[in-house]
Amino acid sequence: MLNLARQRILITGGHGFLGRHLIRRIEQLRPQELRWPNRKECDLLDPANCRRAVENIDLVIHAAAKVGGIEANRAAPGEFFYENALMGIQLLEAARQAGVKKFVQIGTVCEYPQEIEQLPYREEDLWFGYPEATNGPYGMSKKTLLVHGQAYRQQYALNVIHLLLTNLYGPGDHFGQKDAHVIASLIDRFAKAKQQGVPEVVCWGTGSPTREFLYVEDAAEGIIKAAEHYDGAEPINLGSGQEISIRYLADLIAEQFGYTGRITWDTSKPDGQPRRSFDSSKAKKQFAFTAKTRFPDGLTNTIAWYKELVAPKKKALPQY
Repeated sequence: MLNLARQRILITGGHGFLGRHLIRRIEQLRPQELRWPNRKECDLLDPANCRRAVENIDLVIHAAAKVGGIEANRAAPGEFFYENALMGIQLLEAARQAGVKKFVQIGTVCEYPQEIEQLPYREEDLWFGYPEATNGPYGMSKKTLLVHGQAYRQQYALNVIHLLLTNLYGPGDHFGQKDAHVIASLIDRFAKAKQQGVPEVVCWGTGSPTREFLYVEDAAEGIIKAAEHYDGAEPINLGSGQEISIRYLADLIAEQFGYTGRITWDTSKPDGQPRRSFDSSKAKKQFAFTAKTRFPDGLTNTIAWYKELVAPKKKALPQY
């Protein structure tokens, strides 16, 4: 077991959606030192910054990433591959040189192949094919980092673990931006439609694809448990076991905002992968992780946070 209270810890992406929740939880453990530089202070595309970031660090949790939905991935596939691969490669090499004890690489469901005959996804299925085309370069950049970590484990005995996270949602997400994920994007869209009296909300695709969503607080808990208790070479899924369709998701969000207009599906836009769901049994077995938050409760919490954030007289972001 790695006792985090005794460690000097670096969290990359600490000012992002997942990173803020990780920091809040790890601060409660009172580590010896905790660093979370932002991109302006420490752009990981510069190898010199990577070397400075890991000086006198015991544990790295690499959560920094260029992320976004289907639209963002289709618009800039080169950037998604280049930035994610380069940040991870340079940071891991710097960590090796600095003698870091453990490196936690945050991976993604987008690493899984487009064509998998049987769901839910198991870690053994990861190499059966190329990822879904709309986010293939992003998925491959993360797969590259999985191979990189396993290679460094083999050659240098560096303790690198790789966690595969399913789609995240929750308070603090990026709403109404081009890089927003599906839940945040839909929340923002229905909220504005309700407020402005728009008679129709147009959503991408057919609405038939399914996704598994993991509440961000549960994700942070799983990452911390893995950092403390998991030292294996093989990647590990972190999911919720709750799979729902995008159409049902849109209906739920519309209902919570009291939106009664039409929901139209633009089938000229891509659906992405038809289904995504995780087998997270290894996480339960290896480090006792099970997601606690029911999806309806997590969605209600997320919408409540969003409503507080955009309240007309709100001058500062709410704490979470």
